[in-house]
Amino acid sequence: MVTNIAAYHFTPLEAPADVAATLHARADALALRGSVLVAGEGLNLFLAGEADAIESFLAPLRADPRFQGLRVKYSRSERVPFARLKIKVKPEIISFRRPGSTPEDARAPVVAPRTLARWLQQGHDDAGRRVVMLDTRNQQEIEYGTFAGALTLPIDKFTDLPAALEPHRDALKDATVVSFCTGGIRCEKAVLWMQADGMDNVLQLDDGILGYFEQVGGFGYDGACFVFDERVALRPDLTPLVDDASDAA
Repeated sequence: MVTNIAAYHFTPLEAPADVAATLHARADALALRGSVLVAGEGLNLFLAGEADAIESFLAPLRADPRFQGLRVKYSRSERVPFARLKIKVKPEIISFRRPGSTPEDARAPVVAPRTLARWLQQGHDDAGRRVVMLDTRNQQEIEYGTFAGALTLPIDKFTDLPAALEPHRDALKDATVVSFCTGGIRCEKAVLWMQADGMDNVLQLDDGILGYFEQVGGFGYDGACFVFDERVALRPDLTPLVDDASDAA
């Protein structure tokens, strides 16, 4: 079986090109495939390969003080779902282009997957407020699945989110808004921006949909989670929607 990982980490990087070169050499030597984005604000990665090779890649990252606390989501597949290895330096590890959307002193406030599942089951948070799930992903991703009853926005890219959210802001004032995405990076940026823009009732789903699937399964979620590789989407048990030629036929 192939091991697939998804991870991101916000941390100031003074020389992102040097970090990218180091990661490229390490991943290439270990025959890993996938993508790694490096920016002055941190890194965002999706990689696949043999389990031992994945751990050999992660070990130096976890030992590096800059990446202390790196959180990794794991899944398995029969084949490597990436055609090649791509490592790029970008202005952001996910393009949003909004001030206040990069963690500086602390992460955005979170709700743990198991706590969220309890809220969804009881119909409100622990303070009795209604819970609104806010999907920060694009329309293509949402077609494969989302949380039941989630607020979804007609966006094609993440930078469209602020304008698309604007008409809903008044209706969300009495709710606890839980922002979510695939692995956590977009919902974290969205929550930080929303807080900076005056919304004090917002949380991010810790580790995104993939973390929720890992810890809870599919409770309250309809469908699968789209991923940007040849697996197309992951079911709540983290099995791929497409994993061999017959699946794609």
